[in-house]
Formats: sequence, C-alpha cells, structure tokens
Amino acid sequence: MTELFENAEAHERSLEHLLARLDLLSARLHVAVARRRERDPDPDDRFRGLYLGDAAIDDLLSRPRTSLWDPSATDISQQIEQRADEWEADGERLRLRRLAGAFALDLVDIDVLLVALAPDLDPRFERFYGYLHDDVTRRRASVGLALELSGIEPSSADGRARLAPSSELVASGLLTIEDPDRPLLTRSLRVPDRVSAHLVGDDSFDPGVAAQLLDVPSGKGTPWGPLDSSLANGMTPVYLREPGGTSAASVAAASVVRNGRVPLLVDLGRLAAAADPVASANAVIREARLRDWVLVGVPVDSLLERAPGVIDLFAEATCSVVLAGARAWDPAWSRAVPLLLEVPQPTVAERAAQWAAAFNGHAADPALLRATMAFRLTPIQVARAAKAGRLSAGAHGREVEPFDVQAGARSQNAAGLDRLAHRVEPRASWTDLVLPPGVLTQLHELAARARQRERVYDQWGIGGRASRGRGITTLLAGDSGTGKTLASEVIAGELGLDLYVIDLSTVVDKYIGETEKNLDRIFVEADRVNGVLLFDEADAIFGKRSEVKDARDRYANVEIAYLLQRMERFDGLAVLTTNLRGNLDDAFTRRIDVIVDFPMPEDNDRRTLWRMHLPAELPQADDIDLDFMARRFKFSGGNIRNVCLTAAFFAAEADRPVTMADLIRGTEREYRKLGRLTVEDEFGPYIGLMATDRQST
Repeated sequence: MTELFENAEAHERSLEHLLARLDLLSARLHVAVARRRERDPDPDDRFRGLYLGDAAIDDLLSRPRTSLWDPSATDISQQIEQRADEWEADGERLRLRRLAGAFALDLVDIDVLLVALAPDLDPRFERFYGYLHDDVTRRRASVGLALELSGIEPSSADGRARLAPSSELVASGLLTIEDPDRPLLTRSLRVPDRVSAHLVGDDSFDPGVAAQLLDVPSGKGTPWGPLDSSLANGMTPVYLREPGGTSAASVAAASVVRNGRVPLLVDLGRLAAAADPVASANAVIREARLRDWVLVGVPVDSLLERAPGVIDLFAEATCSVVLAGARAWDPAWSRAVPLLLEVPQPTVAERAAQWAAAFNGHAADPALLRATMAFRLTPIQVARAAKAGRLSAGAHGREVEPFDVQAGARSQNAAGLDRLAHRVEPRASWTDLVLPPGVLTQLHELAARARQRERVYDQWGIGGRASRGRGITTLLAGDSGTGKTLASEVIAGELGLDLYVIDLSTVVDKYIGETEKNLDRIFVEADRVNGVLLFDEADAIFGKRSEVKDARDRYANVEIAYLLQRMERFDGLAVLTTNLRGNLDDAFTRRIDVIVDFPMPEDNDRRTLWRMHLPAELPQADDIDLDFMARRFKFSGGNIRNVCLTAAFFAAEADRPVTMADLIRGTEREYRKLGRLTVEDEFGPYIGLMATDRQST
C-alpha cells in the first residue's frame, strides 16, 4: 500500500502542526482553570467534584454567565496556520489540514475535534476536564465544554448544528457523541481510535475495514479511456457493469493507479455478511476520505438482499467512488446519478498476458496458452488458478502441465450450479469415440470454435454487431446410444472444462412460471462458471410450440419462447442432445450454431465398439466371434456396452471367462429391453446357446 507521507520529515511536520494546535488548547484550558478557581467556593475541599454542597449551589445561583473562551488565543491560532501555509507551500502534507479539506471542516470544527481528541494524546487533559466538569469521573470533554473552549455559545444554533447527527463531524464518523440519555450539553465526546491514529501518523487499517478489503493483483493493465478520463475529471460515482469473464475490480484499480491515486478495494460480499453492514460501510467511507483514496466496491449484487441501503451510502459518499456489479444500474438504488459504463471483454492478448504474469512468464508456452483459451476468468481468478496449478504440479514433483492449469482454472468455478446440475469431471478422450470421420471432424471444429471465439468476435470483429450473446449452442442428434453424451464429455475434456448435466427434475415444474424461473437460475449460475452445459433429452423442454387451444397450451408456448430468448443471451457452451430432432421447435433450430447428426454404427464401427467394451483385462474364452456379433446385430455403442456388461456379470457369477454364450444371452436380454424379436436368421448357429434360458422364461 502507498503511504500518505513519502518521508519522515513530512510526518514530523504534520505531527508538529497537530501538537501546536493542542498546545493552543492547553493554553485555553489554563485560562479556563484560572477562571474556575476564582469562583471556587471551597478550593481545599477533598471531596470536591463528588457532591454539591450548599456553598456550591449558592455559587451557581449567584454566578454571572461567563465564557471559557480566551480571545487572545486567536492571534496564536493565526500564527500556527500561517506557518502551516508555509509548510504546505513547500510541498509538505499536514494530516490535520488534509482531514479538514477532505471533510469540509473549518477552524471551529477543528477546535471542537481537538477538544475531544486531546485526552487520547495527552493524559493531562483527562484531569483538566474532570476539574472543569466539577466531576472527577467525567474525563472526556462534554458537548458544552467543547463548544465553550472553541468560542461557541452552548445555546447557539450554530453550536448545536456543528454537533447534530447530520453534521460533517458526526455523520462522517470523525466524532462520536455518547451517553444519549444525558442532556445534550453534558453528553461525552469521543474521537474513534482510527481517526486519532491517522492524525498521529498510523496508517494501519481498522480491523473492521481490513476484513472487507479485496486483494487484486497489481499492474497497470490496458488503458481504458472512458474510465480513465472520468476519474481524471473527478466524476463520481461511477458504476461499472461487468459481463461474465471480466473483472471490474481489476479494471478500476488499474485506472485509479494510472491517475496517480490509490484504490481502496472493498469486497461487498463480505461487507453484506457483516453483523452491521451500514456501520461497516460508514467505516469504509471514512477510511477512503481519511486517506484520499478512491473507493472501489464490488459486486453490488451481493448487497441487494441483505443491505440495499449500503448502495445509497456509497453512491452519495463525498469521495471518489467506483461501484460494479453484474446487474444493470437500478435508479431506485440511490438518488445519486452515476456514470454508467460496461467493462469491455479482455482481448486474447490481454488474457495471455494475465496468464503469463501469473506464471512469471512461463505461460508463454503455446501448450499452456492453448489450455487456457476456453476459460473466461478474471485476473484474480487467473492468479488463483495459476497458484492451484503450481501446487498440484509440486505435489507430484513435476513441472506445470496443461492439465494442471486447467484443473486450477476449474477450481475457480462457483458452486451454485452444482445444486442445479450434476457435475461431471471429463475422463473420456477422442480415442473413446467410434464415429464416422465426418462426425469426428465436426466435433473437432466445435472444440476449435469454443477456443477461438474471442479471437473471431474481438480481434476480427465478425458477429460483433449481433445483439445475441457470445455463447455456442450445439445440437447432437441421433438414436439412443450413438455417443452423444460421451461426445459432450470428450468436448468438455478437450477444452479442460467440467461438464454440467442439467437435471430436468430441477427445471420442469407444473406450476405456471416456475419452469422459466428455474431455467433462469440455471443460466445465471452457468454464466459464473467455466463449463459445458448439457441438456440431455432436450426435446423435453425445447419442443415445438403448438396451436393454442386452452390456457395450458398458451403457457407451454410461453416457456418455449422464454427459453429461446434466454439461450440467445447465454455466453457459455451449451450442448443439447435429442433422439427426436424433428420434435424441436423450428425457431430454436435456427438459433443453434452447430448441429451434428450421430448415425447408427456400421459393421466396422460395431466391430471396434465390441473390442473396446471387451478390454484385454477381461478374461475371455476362445470361442468369442466378434465378427459375427458386429455383422448380425445392428446395435448402437450404448447397446453393445450393455451386452458386454451383462455378459461380464454372467461370467463373474460363474467364476469363469466370458464366453460366446454369455454374449448371446446378453444380446437376448438387450433385445427384450428394445422390444425386438429374437429370430433365428439373426442369431444363426448360436440360437441354441440361449434355448434353455428361453424355455425357463
């Protein structure tokens, strides 16, 4: 953190100015004590200040109204301030004066503040105040005493206005008025410890403020004209809307630094969780004003439920304020009118630079850079992902590999989507897919599209004028078991992303409007993670709109229409699978970026699938005829897997290798599930291997 003072000499001058003002107060107190002694009825009373005797009451009744103010002190005050003017002309920074400027305080306000501050800097003032209060237990200045020592009549409207709840001294947290049950003039004044520490040169954060601060990687970043110029011109407040994959905190911090200022970065999520968010917000604002820093608060969205009033506090704060959030600014949040800006998406070069900085330049390795291209991470998340990748590699005693980086990036995903979908960590690879060359080519193109979309949209400007999001929607269509879900997992693994399989039971609801709400929650959470969103059996919710015959038809059509609109705003990668492509709505089909048809496998592909699902580790008899199985039975990959699994259980129970009879029996079981007839033409010479089983059933 940058200190307010650059050198020790400046600090000494600042403290000298403060102590000079306290010496002036001490001189006033000498005058006040002398006047009190003149009218003290019994100065030798050992119990003076603990009770009121008859003599003290008679003195109060006969005493004329006098002031504790010493007019001669005005000249001394002017001399002190003239010397302070000279120091500031030489470039010195005097904390008391900077505080007065930041909080718009005049010399009288400063005098009142110093009266309250004095016991915290010099214990002698405690006894002075006890004597002047005629009460040894009152060791802090009262409102009445502070006003009198500052030359203000306690009964004046000006005096009361200076210490009203809305006054700058009180409202800004520089001064606290205690004992609310007492009459106003006898209430005690206290200067918070953070303010007194600041004035004497201690720049340690208040613990309550330190708990709310956000750590953002240092760096000047790429210049952004709109925000740079607004901060240079003193525009406040500024509201930054941050789309997914952007970091308003990093962008704002970089702009603040380029303007020669220091950002005070506040995590509003932590602030909202504080016991008293309003008090925490006031402490943060006071800190920013004390240091003359720019307050940067993110994300505003976290305040909306627990502490919406805090947004107004920040927006109307009399310091430079930059707020940010994913939502558009709502005028109901505050009476202040902010400058509204949208944070630009980082370019490919900027993202590469962030990863390079996180890995101390090692991310220039093309393999590492390629591994991170599909991720939309903020600079903070990039730094954390890089650290997680290094820890993972170090635990295994090797250099950082691309999959370490991808695992670290996945660890930055928010957990909200896990409650609405089943997260799958991809394990399948391209070698697990048995598909025609043309289909594989389309899937490789889909992965490339996901990796290169920032380059195409940002650097090349293609599609930049479209209002729809930057997401990619893919439809995988084909019969059950042809590899659609497996292909989704392979694509996610190729990109280093997690696969989130949407549970339709958490989406579809019989009550009107609930399905749309559930879908919106899914997409909102999906925008916060780097993953592939999989809608399996998508025709269940993406079906065709029908002719409206009753209210149910109308609301069903509303659901589909909403889904079409929401999909267009999605910025991630969504994969939909269906066995019935013709059931999808035509308008939705138009919005799909990539459609891949999965055919039923041919003989050669089926032979490969049989070999894959009967691995070398599986004990196998010599009579297995995979050529016959591939040629005769028109199965998909999923069916073949089921047959092999059933055969393996038969063999395991009998404690022997898998035989041809086991495969035939497994095939017959699969035929039953599919509703097919077992005819001799298909089973040929092996029909007898299942005869006994057929008779028993």
